[in-house]
Amino acid sequence: MKRFGAVVGVKPEKVACYKKLHAAAWPEVLAIIKRSNIQNYSIYLRTLADGRPYLFSYFEYAGDNFPADMALMIDDPITKRWWAECVPCLELLPDRTPGEVWSPMEEVFHLD
Repeated sequence: MKRFGAVVGVKPEKVACYKKLHAAAWPEVLAIIKRSNIQNYSIYLRTLADGRPYLFSYFEYAGDNFPADMALMIDDPITKRWWAECVPCLELLPDRTPGEVWSPMEEVFHLD
């Protein structure tokens, strides 16, 4: 199993919308996440000292072919519709890798 953490900004005027979407996440999206071998997935919201809200995600990948499992999710038409609802709520970080929405974080500590 491999752990992943990531961060992205969220537009202040879209925080309520983003929270509402995730309070009633689409069952088909949750199913494809599980089929993609992702487990223990969480998203946290925090406004930092700069006054801007950020989302921090954490998940565990339990498969053996991460690129293939992510392609399964990326190619799913319902997931694409879900992202079309969610991504406009976000403020992508300026130093992200091109094509990236969530910016990866480095794990510096984990207690088993």
